[in-house]
Amino acid sequence: MSTKDYIEKDYYKSLGVAKDASQAEIKKIYRKLARELHPDKNPGDAKAEARFKEVSEAYDVLSDPAKRKEYDEARSLFGAGGLGGFGGFGAGTGARAGQRGGNFNFNVSDLFGSGNSANSGNLNDLFDGLFGANAGRTTRRTSAGPRRGQDASADVTLSFEEAVQGVTMPLRLTGPAACATCGGSGAKPGTAPRRCPNCGGSGFVSRNQGAFGFSEPCVECRGTGQVIDDPCVDCHGSGVTSQVRTINVRIPAGVRDGAKVRVAGKGTPGASGAPAGDLYVTVHVEPHKLFSRNGDDLTLTVPITFAEATLGTTLRVPTLDGSVALKIAAGTPSGRTLRVRGRGVHRRGSTGDLLVTVEVAVPANLDSAAREALERFAAAQSDDPRPQITAALGEG
Repeated sequence: MSTKDYIEKDYYKSLGVAKDASQAEIKKIYRKLARELHPDKNPGDAKAEARFKEVSEAYDVLSDPAKRKEYDEARSLFGAGGLGGFGGFGAGTGARAGQRGGNFNFNVSDLFGSGNSANSGNLNDLFDGLFGANAGRTTRRTSAGPRRGQDASADVTLSFEEAVQGVTMPLRLTGPAACATCGGSGAKPGTAPRRCPNCGGSGFVSRNQGAFGFSEPCVECRGTGQVIDDPCVDCHGSGVTSQVRTINVRIPAGVRDGAKVRVAGKGTPGASGAPAGDLYVTVHVEPHKLFSRNGDDLTLTVPITFAEATLGTTLRVPTLDGSVALKIAAGTPSGRTLRVRGRGVHRRGSTGDLLVTVEVAVPANLDSAAREALERFAAAQSDDPRPQITAALGEG
């Protein structure tokens, strides 16, 4: 997509949201439209497919705060009508300059950063983003060509075990992908794009305006540096079509909830055969019915009886890959945590531990024999479990 397209397209109108819409509102509207326009729901409907691509492109820009800011600044600077709104620059002064320039007045030195305007840095940053480094202050542009594809995002939900142990899983994606017919070049099979004769393949041309000169995107190749004489019939020269594709994503062992996994080269394809962007997969981990996680350690709570805590015992406790014997020493208090080394999360050459917290379970109901035995134990118990409290009360 050329810079001219970037400026002229009204992404807010495409999604049907106001210019001050919140990120949450934009996301909600996009999801609604994506469900309605999805190719799987509208097979063979070219209009729905085109509209799906339009709202996907708009969401890609407006959902990213940095891209949205640059987009808003570009449209504010050049006007909603595109680059043509800049035509009045340097043409004259007074009413004539105001009419041709879209009725805005500014100091030329402020625009190119040579004055003391507080906004000069922002304008130069904007030119850097639109036309490349120093484009607002020089008349040369060394290279342009097809742009790298944009990064894409997806979400996966894993079980607790899958997140701890790692998993390779298929991920089904719907969206722009390299055209299978032309291989992403945009040219009809058997042909190839040629270097643009107007800009020499740079994608930019120089224009002098009085004492000033600056670069602007080439109108012949739309800033790509290439001309396609015989476009591919399936992608119409864009090199991209909307497709449903399945890729295998390797989720590393020990991944945490909310982590992002980068899959290189699996994002949106670049224009005219340029490299694709990357895919960032956000991982959501379901809770486990027994285990929790603390860093690389797994935690587990195990109830024990009063007799087991008092007399000691050996228990078998579960792990994520089997079970282990756990020795409970005589006189173990409720709430004590015991460590089983090497039975936690394996991640990047290190292994966590399993932390087992024992809690004495108090029976809610006792039969007559158990009650009688407990009463005999209470009568025989001579140790005071609360000596300080007893002393404070003046008892004993």
